[in-house]
Amino acid sequence: MHIKLGNREIGDYKPAFIIAELSANHNHDYRIAEESIKAAKDAGADAIKLQTYTPDTITIDCDNEYFRINHDTLWDGKTLYELYGEAYTPWEWQPKLKKVADELDIMLFSSPFDNSAVDFLETIDVPAYKIASFEITDLPLIKYAASKGKPIILSTGIATEFDIEDAVKACRSVGNNNIILLKCTSAYPAPISEANLRTIPDLAARFGVLSGLSDHTCGIVSPVVAISQGACIIEKHFITDKSIGGPDSSFSLDMNEFKEMVQAIRDAEMALGDVNYTLSEKVSKNRIFARSLFITRDVKQGDLFTSENLKSIRPGYGLSPKYIDAVIGKHAAIDIARGTPLNWDLIITEDSDKGKL
Repeated sequence: MHIKLGNREIGDYKPAFIIAELSANHNHDYRIAEESIKAAKDAGADAIKLQTYTPDTITIDCDNEYFRINHDTLWDGKTLYELYGEAYTPWEWQPKLKKVADELDIMLFSSPFDNSAVDFLETIDVPAYKIASFEITDLPLIKYAASKGKPIILSTGIATEFDIEDAVKACRSVGNNNIILLKCTSAYPAPISEANLRTIPDLAARFGVLSGLSDHTCGIVSPVVAISQGACIIEKHFITDKSIGGPDSSFSLDMNEFKEMVQAIRDAEMALGDVNYTLSEKVSKNRIFARSLFITRDVKQGDLFTSENLKSIRPGYGLSPKYIDAVIGKHAAIDIARGTPLNWDLIITEDSDKGKL
């Protein structure tokens, strides 16, 4: 299965599409946001992803018990409105950042958090929409974004199997089957013991879509392992320098770490290769170091071959070891010196067709 994402085809046996999630890692400095796109490109990312919301499009300014964070997170003590005020990416930046990304030939798209964000992103012609984990139950939003006919990438961090099924159906109900589900663990940072990466191929098989990973664990182990599970997309939070700080900096990769992850992913892809039983030229040459039948004691013409004068040893210049039982008890056609590889011409056989032995 394959999907066209911008000018890239992603899917089975294609290189993984690697997304650098900028999120709040600009610290409300446009210069940092622009530099982050350039750094992500240099680190090997295929795309940079923004988030398109304002505090007022995602929540309300309220300080009661429902809106103050107190759930053992990095952000405990803040209200939702305060957190999103720190984390949002100004909308007026986004057309300019899209232009920078286009000039650098790195894809830029975003996560919309309401219909107005979808409408705004349509004006800058983003090539795809990413639905964040906490929006996967917002079926009207999913349906509206999917109605634009662009690939829909859905994170499943808080989703049950039934939530995922509903979200996929919402996309398909408007004729959009270009769906990628991302395994995600919505903890920040996420314990690696809860990554459950074997879910990645199950998502693809169970829902008939492509699948990948949106990763919040520390380090690069999970993204690399995800490749072995068939992930076609890897998304990871990206920051140019962790000293910038911000809500997401602690579980983001800096430029050097991200570059290391990209290289490890590409190495993993090379290691996976294809289903192939054909030996390469280099490996074929090394077959000479395999075992074969050699004369290990001097043999006179007419002598019997025995387990004392004929053995399977390295290297591989003689007959295959599979013939040893057929040769034992036969007679030598000529005198043979110790260290000579055995071949059919050295054997007196009762059958002139020696290949039948």
